[in-house]
Amino acid sequence: MKIPDDTVHELSMLSLFDQSTYQEGIKVHAHEAPAEDIAATKRLFDKGLISQDDGGYLTTLGKDAVEKLQDLLVILK
Repeated sequence: MKIPDDTVHELSMLSLFDQSTYQEGIKVHAHEAPAEDIAATKRLFDKGLISQDDGGYLTTLGKDAVEKLQDLLVILK
């Protein structure tokens, strides 16, 4: 099973959120960020994982996703 590139980019963007504090968000600047990051951030917003289409904060669903992602990364190390 190959993980689609879009999914890899979304996981990469989720990994930027600091799990130790959900008080910090991210901002993806359209004039600076790679197109893949901009598109991934928009998809995460469309899926209800983040609060704005250019970053923002994690939603409740996003927090759950980041926790699971961090668990997976620990397992794979």
